[in-house]
Amino acid sequence: MTATRSCGLLQPCDDRGRPPEGWPTAATRRRGLMGQMERSRAKIATMGRHLTGNEIEQLRNIFTDIGYLTDPVMAAIGDSGQLGLTRNSTTPASRALAGRTDVLAGAIRLWLLQQPVPVEQLAPLPLQTLTEAGIVTITGSMARALVEMRPYGSPDDGASGWTVSDLTPGLDKIITKTRPDYVLGVSPASVSLTHMAVPTHVGSALDMGCGCGVQSLHLSRHADHVVATDVNPRALEMARLTCRLSHADVEIRDGSLYDPCGSDMFDLIVTNPPYVMAPPSREGQRLIYREGGFTGDGLVEAVVRGAPAHLNDGGMLQVLANWAHIGRQPWSERIATWVEGTGCDLWVVEREHLDVYEYIETWLTDAGLDGSAQWRSRYDEWLSYFDDLDVTGVSLGWIIVTKAGRDNPDLCCEEWPWQVAQPIGETMARHAQSVTWARLNDEDLLARRWRIAPDVDSEATGRPGAADPEHIVLRQRRGLCRAVDMTTASGGVLGACDGELTLAQITDAVCAILEVGRDAMLSEVLPLVRKCLRYGILEAA
Repeated sequence: MTATRSCGLLQPCDDRGRPPEGWPTAATRRRGLMGQMERSRAKIATMGRHLTGNEIEQLRNIFTDIGYLTDPVMAAIGDSGQLGLTRNSTTPASRALAGRTDVLAGAIRLWLLQQPVPVEQLAPLPLQTLTEAGIVTITGSMARALVEMRPYGSPDDGASGWTVSDLTPGLDKIITKTRPDYVLGVSPASVSLTHMAVPTHVGSALDMGCGCGVQSLHLSRHADHVVATDVNPRALEMARLTCRLSHADVEIRDGSLYDPCGSDMFDLIVTNPPYVMAPPSREGQRLIYREGGFTGDGLVEAVVRGAPAHLNDGGMLQVLANWAHIGRQPWSERIATWVEGTGCDLWVVEREHLDVYEYIETWLTDAGLDGSAQWRSRYDEWLSYFDDLDVTGVSLGWIIVTKAGRDNPDLCCEEWPWQVAQPIGETMARHAQSVTWARLNDEDLLARRWRIAPDVDSEATGRPGAADPEHIVLRQRRGLCRAVDMTTASGGVLGACDGELTLAQITDAVCAILEVGRDAMLSEVLPLVRKCLRYGILEAA
């Protein structure tokens, strides 16, 4: 688990698609609502009246003037306050603010600590306007937040502003009932998706299931046109306010999956759908902020199958998700059928695998059912559901679909449970080109000049005093932090790849020095070079 300064506070980042231990209840982790929702839109309560453009700009200016920004907030509550909030504890931050009566301290208490604040301490905030908009409520001389507005700042790409969402439940162990149209703020999963999303310039991008709109803030930094969709009207309302308050130019659309897109095409689609594979629930029991209402992993399948029709040539879909293991069929074979006949590359990375028992226990705990009378009955219901579907386990990780335009698409499904160096968006962006290089024929591979990527180190280990090392390893410091073992011969070839000579010239020179036959050398070197190109350890000069 790593940490990021993504919302003015340190937050744990789980890129495997499971709730980190100690993180708050389910409502604080699932972003947006997608898929089929078993409810009437007419019954969904929204916020108060919409803020006008002038009112939003006024609020933005006031936030800036009082220092309600990422760095000042972090400085005000200190390291202990930041870490306390990752544990859902407000005590360290409250102690850091003790004795302060300035408006910044008041804003932090109001929105981040969810504490009542004297109205007089919140001047010059436009409390009357915020009350009419359903953002705060005033009782007597005290103001309370109804909606969370928090500073957001990412050191990775400079995305900044404020996010608007429902209040984080469970602060200081106070359990509150979660509304069915709950809108999640910045969560470990959404932070992981921002780290995973390619950061390169694109013409058009889609944030599917946008929730509070945090992904759209990042996409707007490098996309000419951003579309954000959700089926939850309350989420759309908050995403719209997030984007306008943060000066992010985003088009907000209402609808499920690709329905709002019509015939529109995109260069990049990112989504963290409600992928939890829970059994069907009775009306009012389904946790729609984490469960899409599809059978098994049908929602994730629908996202993947629908992508090719909405991707431009070279475009990419990136999904943080769970997917099922069915019977004895390898999961890689089943997911490969989701892109069959599309001509798209598929890259799936399993970050973690859970058996059905651990998976069910994880999400029952996430739902707050530990120690409750419902625990065992829900457990048995879930087991029966998985038995009916022949689900034998669940993978957690990443699915990437690229419209690469190959006659023979590249299908890569792998397990990678080890540490990665976030953000990995640059690695994702280079993957399609790396695959193209790795698939060159022998003649083209030898005729080109290659070099070791700048983020790769060479390691040699062996017994003290030994003439030669026992192991020679090339290891990445970024991305997936992959490593490859080499022999003295192949290490000599790859070690000389600095972009000056062709691979053929280097190979011939090493053969002469080591007195090794060329064919024998190529049989060892070419597969290793292809692996290093695919991994991004080697690149074109």
